[in-house]
Amino acid sequence: MSDNRLKSVLATDCGSTTTKAILIELVDGEYRQTWRGEAPTTVEAPFEDVTRGVLNAAQEVQELSGRTLLDPSGTGILTPEQDSKTGVDAYISTSSAGGGLQVVVGGVVRSMSAESAMRAALGAGAIVMDTFATNDKRQAHEQIERIRQLRPDMILLSGGVDGGTVKHVVSMAERIRAARPRTRLGGGYDLPIIYAGNDRVRAHIEELLADVSALEIVDNVRPVMESENLDPARDKIHDLFMEHVMAQAPGYPKLMEWTDAPIMPTPGAVGLIMQTIARQRGINVLGVDIGGATTDVFSVFDGHFNRTVSANLGMSYSVSNVLAEAGLPSILRWVPFALDEKGLRNRIGNKMIRPTTIPETLEELKVEQAIAREALRLAFLQHREFAVGLKGIQKQRTIADAFRQVGDDSLVQMMKLDLLVGSGGVLSHAPRRVQSMRMMIDAFAPEGVTELAVDSIFMMPHLGVLSTVQEDAATQVFERDCMIYLGSCVAAVGPAQPGRPVLRVQLKLPDGTNVDETLPAGELRLWPCGHDETVQATLTPQQGQLDVGAGPGKALNVSLRGGEVGIVVDTRGRPIVVPEEPSARVPKLEQWVSNLGEYADANGAG
Repeated sequence: MSDNRLKSVLATDCGSTTTKAILIELVDGEYRQTWRGEAPTTVEAPFEDVTRGVLNAAQEVQELSGRTLLDPSGTGILTPEQDSKTGVDAYISTSSAGGGLQVVVGGVVRSMSAESAMRAALGAGAIVMDTFATNDKRQAHEQIERIRQLRPDMILLSGGVDGGTVKHVVSMAERIRAARPRTRLGGGYDLPIIYAGNDRVRAHIEELLADVSALEIVDNVRPVMESENLDPARDKIHDLFMEHVMAQAPGYPKLMEWTDAPIMPTPGAVGLIMQTIARQRGINVLGVDIGGATTDVFSVFDGHFNRTVSANLGMSYSVSNVLAEAGLPSILRWVPFALDEKGLRNRIGNKMIRPTTIPETLEELKVEQAIAREALRLAFLQHREFAVGLKGIQKQRTIADAFRQVGDDSLVQMMKLDLLVGSGGVLSHAPRRVQSMRMMIDAFAPEGVTELAVDSIFMMPHLGVLSTVQEDAATQVFERDCMIYLGSCVAAVGPAQPGRPVLRVQLKLPDGTNVDETLPAGELRLWPCGHDETVQATLTPQQGQLDVGAGPGKALNVSLRGGEVGIVVDTRGRPIVVPEEPSARVPKLEQWVSNLGEYADANGAG
């Protein structure tokens, strides 16, 4: 592609059920998302040609925009742009059709080389089907049988630092050879295997695996104990995704000829736009995409990118797993009306029977959003546990380290978080934006001062692949059309005595009003402040150990960004305390709902 600025781009995301197309145009010197369309994905029978869905989605954009996007034969996208109403300068796409990119990971030690390989695979947009290690407590024959059953798209094998252990890495390779794994999509080609381990073992690996697989050897993901080198493995996963997986999927070879940049796995593209925004703005970002079957969590903290897939936590097909992992009491604590455990179990049971239904009554909506809080919270806990510094390194420990809470070695430190982004139906399509904001505050428990936003129409995959072609276009559309900024959350962290004053809040609102209130523990308060407005605030903890970002007991002077909702101040403590007894819980929840104006009242007003 040339370095000239693109005037127009058509981007598609081929999902498992829907193909979404957006048109991005240069308008008055700025890139904007102007039109969008969608159509059913056509990768499966009876069509078995992904390009049919792409053309149908593009045709909808063509009809809405009045711009000719399909070539005269109707069998491709018209590029480059011929005039402002004909063609586009570039066509790009992402894909998770056919179940996405499925990878099996192997390593020597589960918490070290295998975990580094898992980070590489997840960062490339893969679903990790299973992780094998010499210490994962399964017998060799059990591992062999499991690898044989899984039929992944590819295997990523790591193990040992460069110049280190040989025997254990060879042992893992022997098990893969014995399994003779076949690919998920069948066909007459060998399963791709990427070796990213100890460089001393490469000759052994070639001897064992070259004749039973499409073997690729890249630099070690863990060359020394103290550092990771994930990019070579990630890049190779992406290359093989294009060469093998996409080349075998129905219609993809044709689609690959149309695109002006390599097709990317959808989650990999979302991770890419997160990293781009974090780098460009110099901020720490946490993002979540909650779907029907899975919840993806992405984070960029101090330049370190991590992604996790909670394959058993979702709002439709996996709702029973949310119930099993969270337990009824944990979900019930977020339901702001009188409901017993039996009633809640019945409502969740109905959702399990008809997983694709959406709430029809206000009570159903409140239950659905209570379940969402727990799905998000559990997915985030899994992410925090995964996003840690490298294990296996000898570190000097201080007395302070000995008293730190378990989990504090996570790279995800909420006091450092600048921007929390939510996407997925339950967040992006909540009837009121304040409901989305409250769900994310309850689930993620942000600390100090944090901006919150939701993805308007799940545009992030398109922008991720666009960032590889025209980065300024991706970031401009992200800011102006993709992100709906909800506002800022202020939360004091530390031990607080219930009922006593916690935080003095002094605000100068955009309309000139001055607010000076001291809030007790256990409160949620909202001050409206528009999207393009900021609030000058002085936040003063009222108890010595409380921290809003300036240090324990210290006042913070800060400019708070507004949004569709405004400024929310949360004095409920961390972790968030919800009364256990229904007689106390329901009134407290009703008070929080009322303070934020989350739902219409019984008469439909509000």
